[in-house]
Amino acid sequence: MATATQNITLSSSRDIPFNKLVLSQSNVRRVKAGVSVEELAESIARRGLIQSLHVRPELDADGKETGFFEVPAGGRRYRALELLVKQKRLNKTAPVPCIVSEASDDILIDEVSLAENIERAPLHPLDQFRAFQVLREKGMSEEEIAAAFFVDAKVVKQRLRLVSVSPALLDVYVEDGMTLEQLMAFTVSEDHARQEQVWEAIRDGWQKEPYTIRRLLTETTVRASDKRALFVGIEAYEAAGGYVLRDLFQQDDGGWLQDPVLLDRLAAEKLKTEAETIAEEGWKWIEIAADFPYGHTSGLRRLAGTTIDLTDEERAEREKLRDEFDALEAEYAQADEFPDEVDARLGEIEEALDALESRPMVYDADQMARAGVFVSIRHDGQLAVERGYVRPEDEAVEGQGSDGANGASAEGDEDGSVRRAVITVGGAAPETDEDEEVETIRPLPDRLVSELTAHRTLALRDAVATNPHVAMTALLHRLVTDCFLPHSTKGCLEAHVREVHFPAQAEDLGESTSAKSIQDRHERWGDHIPADDAALWDWLADQDDDTRMELLAHCVSFGVNALHEKPNPYSGMGVSQHGLDVRLSQADRLARATGLDMVAVGWRPTAGNYLGRVTKPRIIEAVREGVGERAAQLIDHLKKRDMAKEAERLLAETGWLPEPLRPTLETQALDGATDSDDDAAALPAFLAGDDNEDVAETADDPVALAAAE
Repeated sequence: MATATQNITLSSSRDIPFNKLVLSQSNVRRVKAGVSVEELAESIARRGLIQSLHVRPELDADGKETGFFEVPAGGRRYRALELLVKQKRLNKTAPVPCIVSEASDDILIDEVSLAENIERAPLHPLDQFRAFQVLREKGMSEEEIAAAFFVDAKVVKQRLRLVSVSPALLDVYVEDGMTLEQLMAFTVSEDHARQEQVWEAIRDGWQKEPYTIRRLLTETTVRASDKRALFVGIEAYEAAGGYVLRDLFQQDDGGWLQDPVLLDRLAAEKLKTEAETIAEEGWKWIEIAADFPYGHTSGLRRLAGTTIDLTDEERAEREKLRDEFDALEAEYAQADEFPDEVDARLGEIEEALDALESRPMVYDADQMARAGVFVSIRHDGQLAVERGYVRPEDEAVEGQGSDGANGASAEGDEDGSVRRAVITVGGAAPETDEDEEVETIRPLPDRLVSELTAHRTLALRDAVATNPHVAMTALLHRLVTDCFLPHSTKGCLEAHVREVHFPAQAEDLGESTSAKSIQDRHERWGDHIPADDAALWDWLADQDDDTRMELLAHCVSFGVNALHEKPNPYSGMGVSQHGLDVRLSQADRLARATGLDMVAVGWRPTAGNYLGRVTKPRIIEAVREGVGERAAQLIDHLKKRDMAKEAERLLAETGWLPEPLRPTLETQALDGATDSDDDAAALPAFLAGDDNEDVAETADDPVALAAAE
């Protein structure tokens, strides 16, 4: 016999005067969370009581109803109503909609309170976005929506920004196929097709973090912090029809400029305008570019102009600024850090002093008529002007006029008209000019170490490629490890072999001796290797052992990875600290086996690849190690840019290397290498000898003379 289904009877609802309600001590909510009572009171005042209270009749000690009702579920709503009563905005006898359960109900009042709080499902972010969107379409502004729901206007803007995400990706998010953080990352682009393309590319991979999505979606854009954008100005870019996409979900440094071609055109036009003004000074040529490669002035003679002296007013202003700077430093000498306003003022003083000390130069008109100017953009978006460079073909020749133009006047052409400077566009790679950093020796930046070890990796590849025996040993070591120790840590040789690319590299890497050697060797082999798979097998089988070993060494070299990268303490991404230690240890072993010498392969410290990238104390320490204490003392007062250039000259032939490029202690011991304590032996001529000789030679050296001052 089937059991009859018991019908459910729901509790009745009724209006109860507020002064007949009391908060139950069985309410489980003790900790404040979510919307505050004040905000809830404002919501009730605006919209009324959206959700009824759940109450039970209050019983006295004898079990009789007292006429009051306790509230086990809806405590925050009760307190919000109570606040409105205290504010005289609600009558204390105002009827309150309530669901009334029986006092004799078998369900504990505590259970009702707990169920009411834990069974509520939070609103899905996508539902919130759609609701905000409907309100926006019906005329409410973002600020009005934020005020109505007591949230920051930024939250509303962020939710509404989800409209820029492809509906297909919104469906993926609804089905829990991606996280909210990943969905928000897609808002940096409004191209739905590109969004879907990126998701298809990463959905089955392990690299689908929000920052990866943002990087893929903005790889063809230009950051607003780019020096070209700073030079042109965002307002000018937008006025020309450019669009800037901003990320509302994280710091974006001003956003991304979506039209790089327009930006380059605007930058070139502004540079040309600046060049036209400079041309009026009387130069023969002006070359403009957003960037010039490091060493673009190599082979050119620099005119020795005359510095315009400071006026009496400027000298007085300089002394006043120096006194203020010294006073502030002395006042806060014992503080751990400067207050923000003091730090800002010190920065202003430094900029003003730099402006006073960077004096303009005056050049002879005849010299200017055969010299030129480089005009580019500094790292901070300011105009960079390098005046007074003479090309070899413009040097004066005996029997010709001072401008080298077969007797033509330096001031104009034969008809007496003034020649206009020829403005050309050239150059590509930027010359970095790092900001002044904290005056302490700090660990080298991770990117710089990566760039330096990229040099070492490339040199190791070249060294392995020229040592077939070492290459075979390395390959066998890797293969035997794979076969017999499959769970061991991966070392520095990728034995598949897969070429390891460099995520960070210096501008001069492609022009290094190692890079050119590898490229030449690769092209020579490429001229002989068949493209057909079967033909390649037959060709390899026909080669003698020496040829096969040379080709093996060349191929194995592409798998060498001696890169330093920041270890990831979590599994699944990047390299662990142990993996990095094994990689670098094996790289040292390869370097010893091949006899690698970074000095011998042509690496030299320059302002571009090292000295201009580190703090002044590190520059001084490098000169102290490579040249000696006296040389370090002579440059320690220079500005960073000048210090880097002078250090480059001093260290050029010393063989000094930064830590990531030095041989290990074991290698030094094997080579019998020892540090020299004889500073004088390593000093250049103008720094060597006794004090009298120093003074005499300093007088003939303009850099040393500046240092002595």
